[in-house]
Amino acid sequence: MVDKRDAQLAAFIEPLRVPPGKKIVLSRDFDPRYKADLLSKKDGVELLAKGVQLLAEYQERLAAQDTYGLLVCLQALDAAGKDGAIRHVMSGVNPQGVSVHSFKAPSTEELDHDYLWRAARNLPARGDIAIFNRSHYEEVLVVRVHPQILESQRLPKSARGKDVWKRRYREINDWERYLTDNGFVVVKIFLNLSKEEQRKRFLARVDEADKNWKFSASDARERKYWDDYQVAYSEMLSHTSTANAPWYVVPADTKWFARICVMAILAHTLIGIDPQFPVLPDAAKAELANVRVELEAEGS
Repeated sequence: MVDKRDAQLAAFIEPLRVPPGKKIVLSRDFDPRYKADLLSKKDGVELLAKGVQLLAEYQERLAAQDTYGLLVCLQALDAAGKDGAIRHVMSGVNPQGVSVHSFKAPSTEELDHDYLWRAARNLPARGDIAIFNRSHYEEVLVVRVHPQILESQRLPKSARGKDVWKRRYREINDWERYLTDNGFVVVKIFLNLSKEEQRKRFLARVDEADKNWKFSASDARERKYWDDYQVAYSEMLSHTSTANAPWYVVPADTKWFARICVMAILAHTLIGIDPQFPVLPDAAKAELANVRVELEAEGS
């Protein structure tokens, strides 16, 4: 049963996976409007419900085994639906085993450390899932689009040269390999939103009172750098999708489909880990049998 489910999930998400070593151009290789062969939201709701149940099952195993941890890096431009994806996809899991960390502009304390320090502080424990809402990849995205940010990072001159981005790609790949070598699985998801769909969602945030709180004028101003971000994302995906820590590009123009994709990626990853409930040794089983006899006797 599990093998069949995993085969279906693998086939579903394969078009979303960035092959290691492949040069990616977002506008050419990934369509934000893609919906596979799913035509209706109703079909999507049913699939998502089944997927949420599957995630809950495997999260319980992950926690019980207490051997592996799962790090999910979620990247996107503004209004792509990161918060909604987290809320819907993780709705059935035990909140004690899941943490969500949002990475905004670094604090003074964070600037006093290396750029991976704040990410390392929020890694999952064994048995847990950690979701980074934005992540250490901001250091090769927003910092690349706005290179003046490098000046505030108090880096030595040698760390701000022309090769800074390639060096950071290598450092991130090495760090993620270190994590996976030690039992912490890394999966990375980019919600790929079109410029037109972002414009529509920004307008909704302006026009609908209950969405005003989501909107910031600075978000709209960042649209001036759209082409720069497309280049930064294309380069980042090309250099940091690895066999041990792959990137998936999820089409985000249709929210319900994007959530199904995120669910499928996480379910496939957890099935691949294949966590198992611990098997008690014979002595512990014998002790349980004795406890059972005692509890039954209390009721007679």
